[in-house]
Parts: sequence; structure tokens; C-alpha cells
Amino acid sequence: MALKQDYYEVLGVSRTANAEEIKKAFRKLAFQYHPDHNRNPEAEDKFKEINEAYQVLSDPNKRSSYDRYGRVVGEGNLPDFGFSGLGDIFESFFGGFGGTPFGRTAQRAPQKGRNLQGHLSLSFEEAVFGCKKEVAIERTEICSSCHGIGSQPGTNPQACPDCQGTGQVRRMQQSIFGRFTHVTTCPRCGGSGTVITNPCTQCRGKGRIKTKRKLTVDIPAGVDDGSEMLLDGEGDAGIYGGVQGDLYIALSVKPHKIFHREGADIFYELPVNVAQAALGDEIDVPSLDGKLSLKMPPGTQNNKVFRLKGKGIPYINHKGKGDMIVRIQIVTPQHLDKDQRRLFEELAKILPQAKLPQDV
Repeated sequence: MALKQDYYEVLGVSRTANAEEIKKAFRKLAFQYHPDHNRNPEAEDKFKEINEAYQVLSDPNKRSSYDRYGRVVGEGNLPDFGFSGLGDIFESFFGGFGGTPFGRTAQRAPQKGRNLQGHLSLSFEEAVFGCKKEVAIERTEICSSCHGIGSQPGTNPQACPDCQGTGQVRRMQQSIFGRFTHVTTCPRCGGSGTVITNPCTQCRGKGRIKTKRKLTVDIPAGVDDGSEMLLDGEGDAGIYGGVQGDLYIALSVKPHKIFHREGADIFYELPVNVAQAALGDEIDVPSLDGKLSLKMPPGTQNNKVFRLKGKGIPYINHKGKGDMIVRIQIVTPQHLDKDQRRLFEELAKILPQAKLPQDV
């Protein structure tokens, strides 16, 4: 074997390295550069170089010849290492991951079902006080007739004749580097390893069916527009024995005619006339709890804010409620009769004029 590169340098070991050190170095580098693990275009050539070095240095006779002559005497071409391909080389040392040969498809693990999305529209009152609502969805469920097997009740799936129940097909290919084994998912059974010869009439052999459902949803008090609710286990059925998916419900809340909401607080614009604002008044204002009495002191100015504690919207995550904020809006009359106009004119004569800000 002609010398291409120092095999000790290839493996990163000293010339006095023992068999265990050489093997350990090879395992580390083989894992790093195996083409099925490393997608770098140069990885395959590097892997072959590492393997070639190991085949020489792991064999006492070949190593002795290499140390004396810089090559393995009697071998002019790349040796046939007895492997079917790069995947088999790697597999012989590592045995694959989790007991599954590297490059082979693992047995199908249980998969959680697909999550679904739903939508509910609520009135302002439904969102504030909570309610029960129905939501219509379409989801995939396990067939009630065959219980997910796919075969007609009383029959069972058969082992796939193309892959003999393994779920994989292997093809041998010859190249200048030797034989390579190409492993793919069996196209006939889709990797399940079984075929259904007598399909269930209800699900047509799929083991799952699309079903329309109406679910009752408990809407908690205090939800807001744009909130999302999670219903565990109300999505699509799981695959290969996996758990059912979840259902996410987006909530939209219609605006109220007189109330405006910000978080757990509600806002109300209270219209009053000039006399009420000047003289003060006790006014009944609407709220979520019915009418409330508000005492407005004399001389109340426009946009004055009154906060009514605990008269807002319930908190979702803890006890209590937000507040109700009442903002005063003084309404100036636009149409006066003769008597009203006379009174305002008399009032204008005796009222002090508003002070204007001084120029800076």
C-alpha cells in the first residue's frame, strides 16, 4: 500500500500508541466524519482516509510492515476491508444509536396528534361574567370499528412481503470503493412492516377517520379580546399509540356600546351639564353591577376622573376585580330657548372671566 499520508497523523496518535488508543481515536474520528452524520462534501473522503489508517494500524502485521517500509508490503491497492459500505463500517464499531443501526430507520415511535385551532366570538358581557359556549371542530379520531388497526374486525394486518415485516428495503450497489448497502423505507407498507389485505369498511384501512364534533367550552370570567384557551387532548388522535393533540381556541370579544375596557378596568364617559358641574350633583351611573351612585362635588371640571374601586372586570389569575373609571364630560348646550339664553346672559355678567395664562 503506497504511503499517502502518515497514518499516525491521520488518527492523531503517537507512534507508540497501543491498540486501545488507536481504536479510541478511530471511533472518535469516524463518528465525526461519517457521511451519514457529517454532510460536508469532503467528509466521505476524510472518513475513507481514517478507515484506511485504522485498518493498517489496528493489524499488528500490517502496522509492523508500515513502520519499517512506510507501506504494507504486498498490497498495492486499497484493501477490501470486508464491509458492505460506509454505513456497515460505522455500524460494526458503534452499533447505531439507541440500539438502532446507524443509517437505518428506527421503529416508529409514538407521536402526539396534531394540534387544532378553533375560534369563538363572545359578547362583552359573556367575556366579563364567563359562560358556556359550543365550538364546532373537525378532527381525526381512532376508528371505532377496527380500533385503529385498519383491518376489518376479526382480521389482522399481514407482514409486508416486500420487506418481510422490517419496514425497510436494502439494495446492494457496487462501486470502485466496494459494495454499498442502500437502506430506504419500504414503499409498499410505508415503513410499518405490515399490509392490510382486508381493510376496515369504516375507515378504508387507515385506522383513523375525520369526525365533526361539538365541544362545550367553559369560558372563565374576565377573558379579553385576543385571548387563547387550551383544551388538552381535544386535537387529532395520536399516531402509533401517541397521545391526542390539543385544541387551541382563539377568543374575540365584541365591543360594548358605552363601556371601554383596558385590562381589568372599564371606562365610562359621564355626560353632565354646566349647572351640575358647577353646583355638584349625585348621579346614578351604569356599571357592570347595575346602577351606582356617584357624588360629584361642586366645581367639577371637564375630564375629571372618578375611580370606583372593585367595580371593574374579574381578574383571571387571582381573586378580585379591576376598577371602574368614570370620566366627566361637560356638555355645552347648543340650542337655547329665550328663557335659557336670558339666564345665561345674566350669569355671564356676574361670573368672573376665566384667567388667561400670562405670556412668557
